Amino acid sequence: MRVRLTVAYNGAGFHGFAINPGVRTVGGVLGDAIGRYVGHPVELTCAGRTDAGVHARSQTIHFTTTGTDLEGLVKAVNRMCRPEIVVSEPAIVSEDFHARFSCVSRTYRYLILNQQVADPLQAHMSWHVNTPLDIDKMTEAAQYLVGTHDFSSFCRRPSPDTDLTRHVHRLDLWREQDNVVIEIEAKSFCHQMVRSIVALLTAIGTGKRPISAVKQALEAKNRDSVPSPAPPHGLTLHSTHYNPM
Repeated sequence: MRVRLTVAYNGAGFHGFAINPGVRTVGGVLGDAIGRYVGHPVELTCAGRTDAGVHARSQTIHFTTTGTDLEGLVKAVNRMCRPEIVVSEPAIVSEDFHARFSCVSRTYRYLILNQQVADPLQAHMSWHVNTPLDIDKMTEAAQYLVGTHDFSSFCRRPSPDTDLTRHVHRLDLWREQDNVVIEIEAKSFCHQMVRSIVALLTAIGTGKRPISAVKQALEAKNRDSVPSPAPPHGLTLHSTHYNPM
């Protein structure tokens, strides 16, 4: 049977989700824990593989097993993986369900601590920017990124013929006390796309770049047209979305 789980984790101690021999990954730790409970190795499939240091609030995975007590599975896995990884919402799904390919959109959030002094309690979850950010300018600039565009300037290109066209459903910004939250939803993202967008919007918010820099970057299709990506620890895969089953 095919089992679906929702996964949350603090990515600070992991080299991303995907299994990578020789380093500690979310998929490796979680897969080992699930395998120990069900009594056989499992292959995890996820929606939105995260990079080293990136977190997840609600990431969806699936795996196949011969049969298991789902409530017992959740309790056992959380006991083995806590506090860094927590699973919830177990469900048996049809063989047609695929955590990656059935996902209709993904939402990421990036957290910026925008105050003069850093906060050690937020050090693993936010990017400290001590220059005041102009949210109005950042919001205006962000709207140029909504819709279908070639995001070559914002993404690492794995091969010369890779298509980096993506459709952004929405890109919202707001302030929560001393934090600036950037939330972006799309069906899919290319590598480093969100962190590169955050970096450029932050440069606009601090006055280092004009609002027109977004349009110029889209037209340039060149990585040199945007700043280096924002740090990974401010990024969280906030939610994954599926059509009703």
